[in-house]
Amino acid sequence: MATVGCIYYSDNSIDNTDIVNICRKQLADSFSGEIISVTFKPVDLGKNMVVGNLARGYPTMVHQILLALENSTAEYVYFTEHDVLYNPSHFKFIPPADNIFYYNSNCWRWDYPNDRAITYDRLISLSGLCANRNCLLNHYRARMQIIAKNNWGGDNGHEAGWIRRMGYEPGTKKKKRGGYFDDDYDVWQSECPIIDIRHKKTFSPSKVTLESFKHLPNNWKEIKASEIPGWNLGNLFGLWN
Repeated sequence: MATVGCIYYSDNSIDNTDIVNICRKQLADSFSGEIISVTFKPVDLGKNMVVGNLARGYPTMVHQILLALENSTAEYVYFTEHDVLYNPSHFKFIPPADNIFYYNSNCWRWDYPNDRAITYDRLISLSGLCANRNCLLNHYRARMQIIAKNNWGGDNGHEAGWIRRMGYEPGTKKKKRGGYFDDDYDVWQSECPIIDIRHKKTFSPSKVTLESFKHLPNNWKEIKASEIPGWNLGNLFGLWN
């Protein structure tokens, strides 16, 4: 039977302890297998490794992901992040192929702390990725080689351009579109959605309004966050009472 595990990577930059603590507890309560956490500061989550005072940015995140993957023993790995809520149903998926990156597209973005959430067709992010560990290792080692070759280490002011070219999510940016890889990706949907909390210190742009998109997404949906199926965010965070 296939073994599954989680990697958790964080720069510990969120100053909202409610988000951090609730998300971390929810992950620990939802997944009982191996968790490898790589963080800037010590955290009580699975096997924890501390990378120290590195520059916050995409190259460091790739370093953390690669370190976590190298220390994992699982055949299949879920990516988890410090500002995403995971339900146990998220961890029931097993990738049917070992050379494809799979994303949980049953995801809502919560415009925290407002009682508002959005989703749209094929909303995918790195925090919803699951794939074969060896496939992930090969991909992220290649990413790290590209970063090292181009000396993209600490110039955060010029990060955006080359990140867009590389793409955050493996498999979603083909060479014919200007990317570096020709890996494939697919999507699945968990029974209960994952919640991507969009707050003031998200690593990537929040994108919770139509105006924030250059190309409008399909099937845009907007509801009260308190009405997201399978969750009671108001009680969980003590809001809107």
